[in-house]
Amino acid sequence: QVQLIESGGGLVQAGGSLRLSCAATGRTFSSYPMAWFRQAPGKEREFVGTVSGSGNTIRFADSVKGRFSISRDNAKNMVYLQMMSLKPEDTAVYYCAAGTRLLTAAAAYDYWGQGTQVTVAS
Repeated sequence: QVQLIESGGGLVQAGGSLRLSCAATGRTFSSYPMAWFRQAPGKEREFVGTVSGSGNTIRFADSVKGRFSISRDNAKNMVYLQMMSLKPEDTAVYYCAAGTRLLTAAAAYDYWGQGTQVTVAS
């Protein structure tokens, strides 16, 4: 089974940047599409972005397009979410996920990390 652990969350000022990391274990990590989701209190879990196993295909939600980027290092079993120009509405618990298809629905992903809190102060 795949196990995922997020790190890198914290408190930042609006306009700042933060990089989240997701460490994965699993024999076939490089073949999994990976995604980032976020969930704010009282809100549904929201798609942020996804990257194919090869790293060649990337999609983002409109709310973060142009501000966030995703990269992966399959040799190290790591996936990253670089967040820039952060806004207070980006405040949420951020989760990484692994699946078998490049999809935007949370239900499509089989493996989830525990989440890391990102708080953006105004």
